[in-house]
Amino acid sequence: MRRSGLAMLCAAGLLAARTGTASAHPHVFVDTGIEVIFDAQGRASALRIRWHYDDLFSLLIMEDRGFDADFDGVLTDQESAALQGFDMGWDPGFAGDTYALSGVSPLILSAPQEWTADYVDGRIASTHVRQIEPPVLLSEQSLIVQVYDPGFYTAYHIDPATVLTGAAAGCSAQAFEPDLATADAILQAAIDEQAGSADVEGDFPAIGAAYSEEVRVTCPPAS
Repeated sequence: MRRSGLAMLCAAGLLAARTGTASAHPHVFVDTGIEVIFDAQGRASALRIRWHYDDLFSLLIMEDRGFDADFDGVLTDQESAALQGFDMGWDPGFAGDTYALSGVSPLILSAPQEWTADYVDGRIASTHVRQIEPPVLLSEQSLIVQVYDPGFYTAYHIDPATVLTGAAAGCSAQAFEPDLATADAILQAAIDEQAGSADVEGDFPAIGAAYSEEVRVTCPPAS
């Protein structure tokens, strides 16, 4: 997760300090919801991504911002307004930990738009929209949406109940999980390779893709 902004950086630093050695990946856990939005021509035109952060990371954000000082789990209107977009200050080149493909061909996703954030039951949930540029028809190729942090600092779990908004009849979505045995072997090899490194965190290999979950959206052939 590479998102600029003082709150994100402070929370990441606090989290690293509280979790001990940096070699224990991941540090942040996010439940992820995916909505695929179709346009009037039946093309997949946008993704709405929901990030539901784990309770520890949410607590660190609250502490860093000085929110919910009375610990009643309810933000004031001013705090709620200040929370909006807290995780949307992305560094240049950051892919948003979301990757879309048409078949095997990568698709371009816009910068985040229409973001929201809320704090409920001790956890922060945020949403944002990313346009698919250009929109794609799914009658010949499936749409694949992968969610992962290349550095594996953040672990994402996809909600299998993908929402298809405006899709034609017969379109469907299915979530897939990685082969954990294979992913764990890749992770162990990466850790072994970094043994003795003075900066395990900074030099940690980009093995997050091995743990990527994905959603595949298919639509019937055009008649």
